Amino acid sequence: MISIKTVLRKKKLSTGKYPVYLRITKDRESIFFRTPYTALEREWDKKQGKFNKNATDYLRKNRLLIKFIDRAMNIVTDLEQDKSDYTLSDVESLLRIKTNPVNRSVFPFWEEIISEQKIAGRTGNARIHSDTLKSIKQFSKTKELTFHQITPEFLEKYESWLRSRGGTDGGIGVKMRSIRSIFNTAITRGRIKGDIYPFKTYKVSKLKGKGIKKALRLEDVQKIAQLDLSEYPTLIDTRNYFIFSFYTRGMNFADMATLKWDDISDGRIYYTRSKTKGNFQIKILPPVQEILDYYKGKHNQTDYVFPILLHKDMTFSHLENRKSKILKRYNKRLKEIAKLCGINKPVSSYVARHSYANSLKQKGISTDIISESMGHQNIAITQAYLKELDNSLIDEAMEVLL
Repeated sequence: MISIKTVLRKKKLSTGKYPVYLRITKDRESIFFRTPYTALEREWDKKQGKFNKNATDYLRKNRLLIKFIDRAMNIVTDLEQDKSDYTLSDVESLLRIKTNPVNRSVFPFWEEIISEQKIAGRTGNARIHSDTLKSIKQFSKTKELTFHQITPEFLEKYESWLRSRGGTDGGIGVKMRSIRSIFNTAITRGRIKGDIYPFKTYKVSKLKGKGIKKALRLEDVQKIAQLDLSEYPTLIDTRNYFIFSFYTRGMNFADMATLKWDDISDGRIYYTRSKTKGNFQIKILPPVQEILDYYKGKHNQTDYVFPILLHKDMTFSHLENRKSKILKRYNKRLKEIAKLCGINKPVSSYVARHSYANSLKQKGISTDIISESMGHQNIAITQAYLKELDNSLIDEAMEVLL
């Protein structure tokens, strides 16, 4: 048997009033939920659990208390239909989801997740969530947004708004995946119910980037590696980062930035990829060893291999600003190097990873080996990845027809 009633809690507030709570009792155990109201003892009808005529605006307040009770009764009725052995914890969980405005509000929950990711060192994810949250606030033009308000229609309008500001499929997709991640986490933690999930209708997959992946042939990579930079000393770090990434299976810039000397031992590099959390053991090839030797002699003030992060204990904002600043400079100088080498293709930090895969393909290495070396979850990802790269092998195959 379960009973639901509104009561005054015994602890008096500094105002001299007592808080009004919703009490739910089952099997002689009770849980309490605070309402927005407080009352003096003389304003409260203890027997009936409601405000009396001594309270200001007592009729309106009592109507709202009845709504609280009805909401709780509906939850109990649903639970009794779904499972007879429900507990007060089940009631509490569902009632908090339906009545707690903080749980329904997107912004505080999103900020909570961002804070957790910063503490966990997942700075890349935290930055994406921070950027998306800022964008959503600009679009919605409201200080509060509930999960119920983010409907498929809301997402379609948000997508259109992003496109009007120059957004591309790839960039929009990043933001939509961020929103989807927040929904999934909120559902997992019991903050919201899954029946309001908008991504059953709105498909993020339609935003898969359609840009063609750019890659260099092995000969071009070797041109960069052998380029004489004696007259261009400011380009040495840039060339080193690119060649290091290429010969470490396309290690990305974020992982290079946080690579420490302790991650290197017995002729191998050990690290966890920040994007996928996959663990890698990479044999140190001669070009990589030359680069390591170069920086080993620099006596940097940190434990990091590369002079990207200059301090050990950088705050999240300083860390992100520093990486963003160096990455922009890195990509800018890569274009200078490409020009010096006579390479007419666009070159950026990620081209090193594409070029690694393309060069293995060029050398006839099987797709399953390429897949494993890059840390792809399955070979289908690698097949799709390689399909977008250099078509020169196909071009050469077609020449047999001449």
